[in-house]
Amino acid sequence: MNSYFLKNSKKLIISMAATLIFSSSVFANTLIGKIGHAMPNEHPQSQTVEYFSNLVNKYTDGRVKIQVFSGGTLGGDEKMLRATQAGTQELYYGSLAPISGRVKELQAFDIPFVFNNMEEVDAVFRGPMGQQMFELLEPLNLVGLVWVETGFRNVSNNKHPINKAEDLKGLKIRVMQNQIALETFKAMGVNALPMDFSEVFTALETGVIDGQENPLIHMYANKMQEVQKYITITNHVYTPSIILVSKRFWDKLTPEDQQAVQRAAKEAQLFHRNVMTEADKNVIQQLTNAGVTVEKLDPAEIDKLREAVKPIVNKYIPVIGEEFVNNYFSEVENARRK
Repeated sequence: MNSYFLKNSKKLIISMAATLIFSSSVFANTLIGKIGHAMPNEHPQSQTVEYFSNLVNKYTDGRVKIQVFSGGTLGGDEKMLRATQAGTQELYYGSLAPISGRVKELQAFDIPFVFNNMEEVDAVFRGPMGQQMFELLEPLNLVGLVWVETGFRNVSNNKHPINKAEDLKGLKIRVMQNQIALETFKAMGVNALPMDFSEVFTALETGVIDGQENPLIHMYANKMQEVQKYITITNHVYTPSIILVSKRFWDKLTPEDQQAVQRAAKEAQLFHRNVMTEADKNVIQQLTNAGVTVEKLDPAEIDKLREAVKPIVNKYIPVIGEEFVNNYFSEVENARRK
């Protein structure tokens, strides 16, 4: 082996070693966080999470990388929330329903017939009250970044069209696993059954339940059109989602990277609204094309339901906190007047 070859081989080895050391150093200085959510890839939420992840990488110049786990691969909402509190999962995107028993004010989200449109929703969740709700999460070691939408909930079933308030009576409907939802639907005459959402499709397929209630996009993405015949637009409850960070992970970020992650979250919030708006334009036609009858319940019939659930609302106002609920309602009324 000649001296020229040996000399250049040594240079190559030294260069490769330096590159490896540099790469290892960069990797060691990169904070990697997992974000989990429960929606399938067909749901707009999945697009939003990917968008958020890419922005975080961009705005931190690769110092923070977010790995996306969709479709409940890290567990259901409750499991993921517990993991985010503990710091074993760094970020979470989804509902706060599983911890509403620990933060009573979150139960305000389950009060029926509060919002008429997204302008009223934005006035609450993108204003001072939305920030106040973030502060309520701090004792649970959770840092709220932005509120994002799950949407207005509607009712589907296999028995018959719902053209009148009375048509709900006796239907076996799966509801969210919280007391306000359960009592609200019972007040409307429904045989309400709390059930984990992961069990709903099979329960509908086998006839254990007649129907369920969720936003239209949520229904379509989770293939409810394969096991439901009728959908009734009631918009009875608006359900928000949230992008959260574990306090343990958040404290590892530099102030500069915290600002970058916050910026990414706010842009993802706007992106999600646009994606949801576009999806909303098409979802009724998609459900109809799949053989589902989609009808809107008349406002006079909605008023009957609103009257039926008043005792439930009045019962839970002091449980949630009168001052908080009154402020919540006031924000909506202010937006409505504008």
